[in-house]
Amino acid sequence: MEVIVLAAGQGKRMRSVLPKVLQPLAAKPMLGHVLDTARVLEARRIVVVYGHGGEVVREALDAPDLAWARQDPPQGTGHAVQQAMPLVDDGDIALILYGDVPLIGVPTLQRLMAAASDRQLALLTVDMDDPTGYGRIIRNDAGKVTCIVEEKDASPEQRQVREVNTGILAAPVERLRGWLANLKNDNAQGEYYLTDIIAMAVADGLDVVTTQPDAFEETLGVNNKTQLAELERIHQRNIARGLTDAGVTVIDPARIDVRGTLTCGRDVEIDVNCIFEGKVELADGVRVGANCVIRNATIGAGTKIAPFSHIEDTTMGAACAIGPYARTRPGTVLGEDVHLGNFVEVKNSVIANHSKANHLAYVGDADIGQRVNVGAGTITCNYDGANKFRTIIEDDVFIGSDTQLVAPVRVGKGATLGAGTTLSKDAPAGELTVSRAKQVSIPGWKRPVKVKKA
Repeated sequence: MEVIVLAAGQGKRMRSVLPKVLQPLAAKPMLGHVLDTARVLEARRIVVVYGHGGEVVREALDAPDLAWARQDPPQGTGHAVQQAMPLVDDGDIALILYGDVPLIGVPTLQRLMAAASDRQLALLTVDMDDPTGYGRIIRNDAGKVTCIVEEKDASPEQRQVREVNTGILAAPVERLRGWLANLKNDNAQGEYYLTDIIAMAVADGLDVVTTQPDAFEETLGVNNKTQLAELERIHQRNIARGLTDAGVTVIDPARIDVRGTLTCGRDVEIDVNCIFEGKVELADGVRVGANCVIRNATIGAGTKIAPFSHIEDTTMGAACAIGPYARTRPGTVLGEDVHLGNFVEVKNSVIANHSKANHLAYVGDADIGQRVNVGAGTITCNYDGANKFRTIIEDDVFIGSDTQLVAPVRVGKGATLGAGTTLSKDAPAGELTVSRAKQVSIPGWKRPVKVKKA
């Protein structure tokens, strides 16, 4: 099987400098969705037809398993497929897809491919209540497909037909090559229509068989930002349905965005307005509160993430308590039963089991042992303006509130740092370390009084 993806459209109605097929759907270019689908089909070759000025498309998505063909200038879908033919082999079946039809499903295409052979051309069609703008499927009295007529070329009677062409088809390469060579552009648009090969196939004695998609939405194309937004909601609804079917509690399926892959264990609960980006894994019993953003993270069983927390490039163990308003940045590794409370930020740090930073702290470039308490207002001073240094806090340390640890520095096992300490030297294990200005009370001191203006 060979796949030809037509991706040469300029997309002027997008009103964007970004080519249409690179417009994002769930944070991935539309063409990227189509290519991933083609890869699942295990195509022997995938040829992408791109247009003038579309070099950015090739640069963005080029991969070893892709071949590229340029269409310049654009002269219709038939002309686009012609550009790909030198790159495909006779004896195979060619599947024609479109870079701006990103939701086409693998099962639908598998059925279409199963219907195609060296003696049959397979066509994906849909029935529409309002087929305006689509090419009509014309059948004879026996119900067999005879041709496709574009709306601008259709008679009033033909325009009443509700079965329409999606553009997606599968045909034997050798036959397709011959039909494309005989295309003419004597139509209202002055273009070479791929749809004209249907009548040629019939004339050559091939059967034209049709299949239908699992859902009409699979065949929807995108021409403007409004349609792109509509497909985004359809796509996210489908993802939410897949999650709930798998047993995930999604509080409101209309208010979740998955921009990558989300894998969930049993009894996972996701509240409203959560965004998942990249690769995210939620183990059994994880609960994610409202308005959280989680990117490239693995969350251990039973962990609870309170609302408005941001998690990025992080690994968390089981039974952690995170947030609200907590933030973990890249390189964060949390053990089991770690607590990060409101307005706590952790970056490039390892925090071992049962340690806590419950409020208003910054932990950056640090290694924190087990059962450590990080008091409110504590910060690791990891950056001297040019270089970053690491802070080591061993097991069972208690750090009082409003403490600054000036890295590189080590706090020994079981040590206590008094509130308000600025630690610039290592603190010995098992001892109290305090760095604090002497408290002074000044007898008779008078608070300044505001001078009244004349």
